[in-house]
Amino acid sequence: MPQLFLSRRRLMLAGASLASLIAVPAVAATGGAAVHVRKDPDCGCCTDWIDILKADGFSVTVEMVPPGKLARFKRARGIPEAMVSCHTAEVGGYLVEGHVPPADLRRLLDEKPEALGLAVPGMPWGSPGMGPETEREAYDVFLIARDGSTSVFASYPAA
Repeated sequence: MPQLFLSRRRLMLAGASLASLIAVPAVAATGGAAVHVRKDPDCGCCTDWIDILKADGFSVTVEMVPPGKLARFKRARGIPEAMVSCHTAEVGGYLVEGHVPPADLRRLLDEKPEALGLAVPGMPWGSPGMGPETEREAYDVFLIARDGSTSVFASYPAA
């Protein structure tokens, strides 16, 4: 009969393997969703927002779209003019316009409201990708209904 031999190294490797198995569902539950971003090739703040999503565990793909074509995409998908920002993303069947915080994306995916998506219109200073949060101006994240109406989904006070 073979003798069971556990060295400290084998025990540490087994523990690390077990920890990685436990961590996979945790990452999937906190982000991990596939986000496809359409952005102007010359927009740096969009790239910063993308980096924030990636750091938060989202899987992000990027499509460079000329500004005119991007504007037509937004109109064709029903994003109200008042909700427009610099980039448009798709996640879980929803549209995401502008610098929406990752926590609000996760909430949207968890709650699954009957809606077109979320928007942070314009480019508010201190929103994700738009400068330090410690200098944030107040802004709202809007839920866009399928009929184009909007309601406040989340509010962020000035820092």
